[in-house]
Amino acid sequence: MNYSQQHLNESIEILKQIDSTQVERMADLLAVVKNDGGRIFFLGVGGSAGNCSHAVNDFRKIVGIESYAPTDNVCELTARTNDEGWASVFVEWLKVSKLLPKDAVFIFSVGGGNLQKNVSPNLVEALKYAKGVGSKITGVVGRDGGYTAEVADACLVIPTVNPNTVTPHSEAFQAVIWHLLVSHPKLKVNQTKWESSK
Repeated sequence: MNYSQQHLNESIEILKQIDSTQVERMADLLAVVKNDGGRIFFLGVGGSAGNCSHAVNDFRKIVGIESYAPTDNVCELTARTNDEGWASVFVEWLKVSKLLPKDAVFIFSVGGGNLQKNVSPNLVEALKYAKGVGSKITGVVGRDGGYTAEVADACLVIPTVNPNTVTPHSEAFQAVIWHLLVSHPKLKVNQTKWESSK
């Protein structure tokens, strides 16, 4: 078997194992955020930060929820990293944004954050703050889900079928799940271009 087939077979196995009940819980949570006039703050680093940008677009345009990703503001991100340190960049951003109980923090992460291993401490600090405020927390994460899975109201952990490909599959399936959510009848309000021009 060539590598391409192996990778695709792993993707199929992951799809078979995804907990759709958890995805429905995420859809319900986001529907409450939308109905309450709340906002979604997407947090992620590396490739997950790129996914955050794309998700912000889709949730704003297709679902009609006010959404933001701090990583889209490279000036503030780098200023805070330089002046205050990497671990506090997201939590300080959320404080200035006046995070509210009706808002949601949505995490995209391979590990979900782990202070003991110094993995994505910025996510952990942001989640602690969100928990203290009473905001809703959701996420799509890999491995064991880390701190995100511990504190989230609804969280999908992407199943690991090959420990050597956790990162590519976790980041790829973040896209699968957020596209599922923006297409969900409980959330979608605006038709996408190609589906509306048959």
